[in-house]
Parts: sequence; structure tokens; C-alpha cells
Amino acid sequence: MEKTIYIRMRNRVQAEPEEKVLLKDVAQIIAPESVLSNIKTMMVHQLTLKDRNIVVIDVMRVINLITDTFEDCEVQTIGPAQTIIEVTFKKKGVSIPFFLLIWFLLFFGSAMAIMNFHDDVSMKSVHEKIYTIITGKKDAKPLLFQIPYSIGLGLGMILFFNHVFKKRINEEPSPLEVEMFNYQLDLDNYVIIHENKESMKRINDDD
Repeated sequence: MEKTIYIRMRNRVQAEPEEKVLLKDVAQIIAPESVLSNIKTMMVHQLTLKDRNIVVIDVMRVINLITDTFEDCEVQTIGPAQTIIEVTFKKKGVSIPFFLLIWFLLFFGSAMAIMNFHDDVSMKSVHEKIYTIITGKKDAKPLLFQIPYSIGLGLGMILFFNHVFKKRINEEPSPLEVEMFNYQLDLDNYVIIHENKESMKRINDDD
């Protein structure tokens, strides 16, 4: 009687350099108990220094590996057709001077961007007019509006990005996180097409 094995490839897997990648690492597996443990421990790829930091495992390679070992089994695949293996190297410690330089550039760069925007839309003039309308007096420095506006601008940015330092305000992802997620999807699709040797083939190739 033919046995059915169900395979669902993972989207992305992180592994250390020169590590042996097993089938259970790159896929979720449902199979009869008699073969499940053997399938899980099948080696899919041996990472080497030549692999650099990205390796793509195609589902056809997995199917071929399983059917060669278990000829009486039928393999059914669900979900993604490839798994991206990301080789993680040891991160170097952050240099304090480098960190301070980046912080300095981001802080003053964002401050200049906000100030230039306010200058373009004549925000100072708007505050002066609102102050004059409400109080009936003219003031070149309407701090009554400028100070709350500055505080509200900072609080608005915190609510927009949904983070206070590393602490998340609620479970809803911030616009920045959504954009990073979309960027990662585009990057994964690019890698799958350009790094996967099975995704492209010349017609005149003999193999």
C-alpha cells in the first residue's frame, strides 16, 4: 500500500556556517510513524564557505531525495516551493564612536528635515495667526501654541511608529514594519529567482 508524505517548505531558515541542514529544518512534515523519524533526519544540504550567506532549497530536490529513499511513498507538497537558508555569521560588537556618529547624523538629519518642512509651509506664521485670532494679540513668539505643538509632534511620531524604544505600544504593526516586511518579501522573491539554479534554464542546455 502506498504511503503519503506531506511536505510544507518553510519560507526562511537561519543556520550557522558549515552546518548540516536536515529536512526537518527546512520543512514541516506529516508522514507515517514508520518513516517519519528517518525522513526528518535526512540531510538536505551541507553548508560550506562557498555558499556565502544565502542558499535556496527547491521542493523538487526534496521530493527527489525522499522518493529515492522511500520508493513506495507518495509525496504531496503544500505551501512555498522553496526555502531560503540564511547563513548567520557572528556579529561584531558595536563600536561606541560609530554608534554615536550614526545617532548624531539621524538626530540632526531628522531635525533639519522637520525644520525645513515647517519653513516651507510657513508654520511660524500659522501659529502667529492662530494666536492672534484666539487672543486678539499679536506675538512674534506664540509659545502657547509652539510648545504644545512640539510635544504633540514627538508623541505623534511615537504613536505612528508604535514603539517607545524597544517596547511596542500595541500589537498592530507600524508602517515602518509593514514596509520592511514588503521589502523582505521582494528580496526573497529576487533571491528565489536569481539564486535558485532550478528556476532558470537555457533551452539548448543538454542537462
